[in-house]
Amino acid sequence: MTARVEREFDVIVIGAGAVGENVADRVVQGGLTAVIIEAELVGGECSYWACMPSKALLRPGTALHGAQTVPGAGEAVTRTLDASAVLKRRDYFTSNWQDDGQVKWLEDTGIELIRGRGRLTGPRAVEVAGRDGVSYQLAARHAVVLCTGSAPTAPPVAGLAGLGYWTTREATSARSIPRSLVVLGGGVAGAELAQAFARLGCAVTLVARGGLLGMYPKDAADLVLAGLRADGVDVRLNTGTERVSKGGGGSFTVDLADGDSVTAERLLVATGRHPALDGLGLETVGLGSTDGKVPPLRTDTTGLVAGIDEGAGTDGDGNSDGGWLYAVGDAAGRVMLTHQGKYSARATGDAIAARAKGELKGAPEPWSRFAQTANEHAVPNVVFTDPELASVGRSAEQAQKDGYRVSSVELPISVAGSSLHSEHYEGWAQLVVDEDRKVLLGATFAGPDVAELLHAATIAVVGEVPLDRLWHAVPSYPTVSEVWLRLLEEYGL
Repeated sequence: MTARVEREFDVIVIGAGAVGENVADRVVQGGLTAVIIEAELVGGECSYWACMPSKALLRPGTALHGAQTVPGAGEAVTRTLDASAVLKRRDYFTSNWQDDGQVKWLEDTGIELIRGRGRLTGPRAVEVAGRDGVSYQLAARHAVVLCTGSAPTAPPVAGLAGLGYWTTREATSARSIPRSLVVLGGGVAGAELAQAFARLGCAVTLVARGGLLGMYPKDAADLVLAGLRADGVDVRLNTGTERVSKGGGGSFTVDLADGDSVTAERLLVATGRHPALDGLGLETVGLGSTDGKVPPLRTDTTGLVAGIDEGAGTDGDGNSDGGWLYAVGDAAGRVMLTHQGKYSARATGDAIAARAKGELKGAPEPWSRFAQTANEHAVPNVVFTDPELASVGRSAEQAQKDGYRVSSVELPISVAGSSLHSEHYEGWAQLVVDEDRKVLLGATFAGPDVAELLHAATIAVVGEVPLDRLWHAVPSYPTVSEVWLRLLEEYGL
């Protein structure tokens, strides 16, 4: 007979990734009690299968290539990576897939941990099938927060189901480098992992049904495309995939819409992700349905979920002071980036604590500590390929769609700092300007090490710094940041 334990907390957090940890930390700092439920490793996808291991796989190749592009350094380095050393360093950054350090942080912070799978059973009620064999019946005095992350989305390709292909998890935790790899998907994960494995000695083919990194300006994405091809990646763009099959020797064959086919030892499917909401019992509070299909959740600027049954504690719009269910990070389906999820988590945790104390009534003011306003206006994003691609805020097309009167300035990155950085430095930069207010709405940079330019742009967008004031932010010479001066000059200042 399964043991049953009943507990009550101020806040129940389902999911102990970076987002769940930040929510729990903030509510505890606000004087509330919190329990966090995790079925796998404390620290979540980013720590073990996404951000950290993927960047650990990418960085050695970028460092080596950077040295090779500087005369004097290029002659002093070997021409290939040591794959075993790269994988060993990757293992270090994932703590060898052990979460002892993260668990200790929870303990030191005063957050209780229950290992197991949690699901809603009604308003403010969560049941956990504990890995210790115990059934936990939990009640939340103030809030339940869904921080369950996202799951890979498989494309509707004939023959793909059940083939044992890689997702990003298997790729970032690979114990050895395959001889050959086919990557399906031309987004961020596909581009990054294609380059990482190519530089580790793998023959890589990347297949995308559209363009490469299609959410970015073409001039910027084309620099990344050139970088991939320079590393030997066979990039097939605007190419559909008809069928996937597996041979007797374990190799994968991908039949393409243009009549060609590609065979490789491994197949990586990196065609996007969706909120991981299955099995959470959302139908018990009026969300989803009994057939298991869960529609995207609607949340307000604090992460409060809308559309819950009247009897479940909200006014039907999800913004009453009686609301109790929140979704944050990838689970909310809005901005699937770790840093933005952590930002949202801090705002949500502070809002929950403030509402519990009666200090927050209704919707918070934009840009207050309780509102996730940056998710609408200033989301920074980096593609850690070589060259890098970094952007923040709106593209010119997005800004026009949102009703702004915009202009944009673009130019190659060609300043003293870039020429000193490396031989034949190639880069591109763009600013998107709100012509009515004369402030930045967005910025994009492409080139080696341009990620370090991004936070200045993020500050300018968030702070709505007028361009005539931004003109007085003098870039140091000789640095790549001098491109800011050139962009403002190109604008006409």
